[in-house]
Amino acid sequence: MRFVLRKLGFYAIAAWAAVTLNFFIPRLIKGNPVDLFLSRVQATSPPPPEYRRALELQFGVTDDPLWVQYFGYLKNLAHGNFGLSIANYPVPVSTVIAQSLPWTLVLVGVSLTITVALGVGLGALAGWKRGTWIDGLIPSTTFLAAIPYFWLALILLFLLGSTLGWFPLNFGYDVATFAGPEASGAFLSSAIYHGTLPALTIVLSGVAGWMLGMRNMMVSTMAEDYVVMAEAKGLSPRRVMLSYAARNAVLPSVAGFAISLGFVVSGQIATEIVFNYPGIGFALIQAVNSADYPLMQGIFLIISLAVLGANLLVDLLYGVIDPRTRQEARA
Repeated sequence: MRFVLRKLGFYAIAAWAAVTLNFFIPRLIKGNPVDLFLSRVQATSPPPPEYRRALELQFGVTDDPLWVQYFGYLKNLAHGNFGLSIANYPVPVSTVIAQSLPWTLVLVGVSLTITVALGVGLGALAGWKRGTWIDGLIPSTTFLAAIPYFWLALILLFLLGSTLGWFPLNFGYDVATFAGPEASGAFLSSAIYHGTLPALTIVLSGVAGWMLGMRNMMVSTMAEDYVVMAEAKGLSPRRVMLSYAARNAVLPSVAGFAISLGFVVSGQIATEIVFNYPGIGFALIQAVNSADYPLMQGIFLIISLAVLGANLLVDLLYGVIDPRTRQEARA
C-alpha cells in the first residue's frame, strides 16, 4: 500500500505541474486567441468593438488577475471545457479532440500492441535459441528499422497501394460511401481496410527494436546464476525460459512499453500525414500550421495526462512483476 500511495502522490504532483504549465505557456506568447482569429478573418476595415467583445467572451479572454484566470481555467478543465478552436471556429477544442482521438487510439494502440508482442516474443525465442534461423531474422528486421519511417510508409504506399492496389491510398474510411463515422458493420470493415496499411507500416518499422532489445536481455539473463540453477535442477526448458529467463528479461521492455503507450495519444504524426489519416497527430499538425493555440493547448494536455497515466499503470505493474521494486519502496 505504501508503494502505491507513493506512486499516486508523485503522479498527482506531476499532473498538477502539467496542467499548470499548460495554463502559463500560452500566456507567455504574444497576442491572444481573439487577435489570432481576427488576423485570419479580418477584412479591410477593423471589426466593431461589440464583435471583438463577443469574441473575447467566447474565447475566455479577460483582464482578471492571473490567479483568478488560473482557477477559472481549472474549473473549465473540470467540466471538459478547453475553449474554442481557432481553425475550426466555432467548434470547441474538446469536439475536435473527441473526433480525432479514437482514430489514433485504435490505429496506434493496436499497432503498438502487435509490435511489442511480436518483438518481445520473437526476441525471447531468438535469445533462447541462439544461432538458429529465428536468430537470423534480426539483421533483416533491423534493415527495415534503418529505413527512415516516412520512406518506408511511402514505399509500402507505392507498392501495396498504388501498384498492386491491395489497399486504399488515404483516409481512415471510404469517404465516397460514408458521409462520416457511423455505427455499422460496413463502416467498421471500411475503417479496418483503410487502417491496415498504416498499421503494417508501424509494425514493420518498430518490431526490430523490441526484438533486438529482448534478445540481448535474454542472452544476458540466461547467464545469471538462478537460470543456471533452474537448469541444473532439471526443470523443463519451457519453464526455465518463461518463468526464469523471459520473466526477468522482459522488465526493460515493460518500461519501454509504458513510455510508448503514453505517446500513443500523440499519434504517429508521420503515418497520419502520409496516409492522410484523421487522427490526433494530423489534427496537431493542422493546429500548428494554423497557429491554433487553444487546440494545441488541449492536445498537449491530453498527451501529458495520457503519458502520466500510462506510466503510473506500468509503475504499478512493475511492482507486481518485480518484488524488488516494492522492497525498495519500503526502505
